[in-house]
Amino acid sequence: MSAEIDLHGLTQVEAVEALVKFYNARVRKGDCRRFEVIHGYGSSGTGGALRLRVRSFLARHSDCLRYEPGESYSPANPGKTLVVPIKELPDTLDMLAEEIVEYCANARTISKISGKFRRHGDARVQAAVKTLEKQGALNSFFKGQYRHYQAKLQA
Repeated sequence: MSAEIDLHGLTQVEAVEALVKFYNARVRKGDCRRFEVIHGYGSSGTGGALRLRVRSFLARHSDCLRYEPGESYSPANPGKTLVVPIKELPDTLDMLAEEIVEYCANARTISKISGKFRRHGDARVQAAVKTLEKQGALNSFFKGQYRHYQAKLQA
């Protein structure tokens, strides 16, 4: 199995999905050796959006992995990140659902929810909202002419 994944040319959402798929495939096969994530530095001179998104994602999942920015290991390269798997990462659809429930602590319309999570694509967001409503994680109600969605209160 490859010791690196190259995310060049992917959107932020595609990159995180590819990283999760690659990472989880390695863990399922029992391969918890370190690997490099090649995301590039970005053309702005301050670090690109993809680099920031990938590292932010890795930081949020520190219970599942360890990572080290490329600029801190030899040869120093801010366009790479070294990852050491510990356990499987949650599925990206599950993560989207969790974010939607958190966002809907206050009642929101579908257009507000879709706007907030537009990077995931409108169809995926709407499907996640419908699933969450069926599962009982979100309540829906009309406020005026607009349907609102609100997270169910946890007892």
